[in-house]
Amino acid sequence: MEQIEAMLADDPDDAFLRYGLAMEHASSGDDAACVEVLRDLIARTATTTPYVPAYLQAGQALVRLDRITEACDMLRQGVDVARRVGDTHAQGEMQGLLESLS
Repeated sequence: MEQIEAMLADDPDDAFLRYGLAMEHASSGDDAACVEVLRDLIARTATTTPYVPAYLQAGQALVRLDRITEACDMLRQGVDVARRVGDTHAQGEMQGLLESLS
């Protein structure tokens, strides 16, 4: 995790590194930090090329935190973004998770 953070200090807008950092937080059981990093990633890429997997992972982490309303909101946003960029696989995964929460 420290190595990724050091690389992000050099290139804070590297989406792949930021996503990797979020996954490291999730792996260590810190879902709150995972969500925070993913929200930052989503904000940083919103006006360029959206990082679609961030929405699914954030939704899953929010579910693990039992923040279901936030998870549903995140997944709905992700479905819209995935549809807009043509990522039907991610769109289907997020839609499926969203339906399972309803």
